[in-house]
Amino acid sequence: MTYRRQIQVEFNHCDPAGIVFYPRYFEMTNSVTENFFAEVAGRSYAQMTMRDGNGVPTVKIDADFRAPSRLGDRLDFTLDIARLGTSSVTLAIAARGEGEIRMEARLTLVWVSTQGRAAPWPEDMRARLQAVMEGQSL
Repeated sequence: MTYRRQIQVEFNHCDPAGIVFYPRYFEMTNSVTENFFAEVAGRSYAQMTMRDGNGVPTVKIDADFRAPSRLGDRLDFTLDIARLGTSSVTLAIAARGEGEIRMEARLTLVWVSTQGRAAPWPEDMRARLQAVMEGQSL
């Protein structure tokens, strides 16, 4: 199953030339990831961090910026699970505008316990992530 989310490029995303300033893509990918966890993986960042004392920090990002995005563009983001480990997940995220790939990224996140260390995924989350990776709808 591919998770999808649309984000419109706003003024705050752009440099003085009206083009998305590349670090803003990382904010957008974080927004897509945060919404994915809330809507699909079964736990919001607020639940994980504020209520339960856990988290999913990003430990690695690789990104390719293929074409510029401009103020007012609507970007269609897709998120797929590329790899699910014992305590980590690698996400493949792409942003398209008008059918053209603008940015692609691979992010690795790690489930962190209340002690601040990597730990195995909770069984309910692991089952949902596994189902998504295998293309099942939830």
